[in-house]
Parts: sequence; C-alpha cells; structure tokens
Amino acid sequence: MLFGISTGGIVLSTLRQALDLDFRCIVIAGCCHDADAEVQRVLTDNVFVRQTTVIDAATFVGQML
Repeated sequence: MLFGISTGGIVLSTLRQALDLDFRCIVIAGCCHDADAEVQRVLTDNVFVRQTTVIDAATFVGQML
C-alpha cells in the first residue's frame, strides 16, 4: 500500500519501482497529497488506475477490519 506526500515524486517513483519488482500495489488516493492539485488529480484519476488498484481511505480501512 502506498500513500504519502509528494504524489508526483515519492509515491509515483515508489510505485514504478515496486511494479518493476513485481509487487502487487494499492494506492490509497485519499492519503496522498501533491502541492499541485492538477498533478494529484491526473496521477490518481488517470495514471495510477492504469497500473494498479486505487482506493480511498475509507474503503481501505473497511477492508482491513
């Protein structure tokens, strides 16, 4: 599971590396942040969904219980 600040930097680069290493990844979109709102939107709505599972925090917590 991936989340954090700098969606366009840390989250994106970690996701790419993890996928290259054949990890199954989940991005928790509501727990990611980027200083540029457009970068945040494009990555979570368009880029990440083509590469892995993207869910919101409530869904993630519900699945963990």
